[in-house]
Amino acid sequence: MSPELFPYIYEISPRFRRSLEERIARLERDAVADEEALHFLKDPDHIRRHRRMIAVQRHEAKRMRTFLDRSLDRLPRPLIAL
Repeated sequence: MSPELFPYIYEISPRFRRSLEERIARLERDAVADEEALHFLKDPDHIRRHRRMIAVQRHEAKRMRTFLDRSLDRLPRPLIAL
């Protein structure tokens, strides 16, 4: 399945989309707070691990954004059978 032919691969519920959007916002917010906390760290190994954690948070947020970009909201089922 080529992304050019089928750009929207996943169909997700609006509730799941909101959940992912909230998680992305939390990851990005935590990454910013962790970057600000870097100034208070003294140990070089601790700084290295902290930077790695920030990179992982940003990568995970980007991965989730890509997933959301490639997905469509599932339409609700009709209440009356057609």
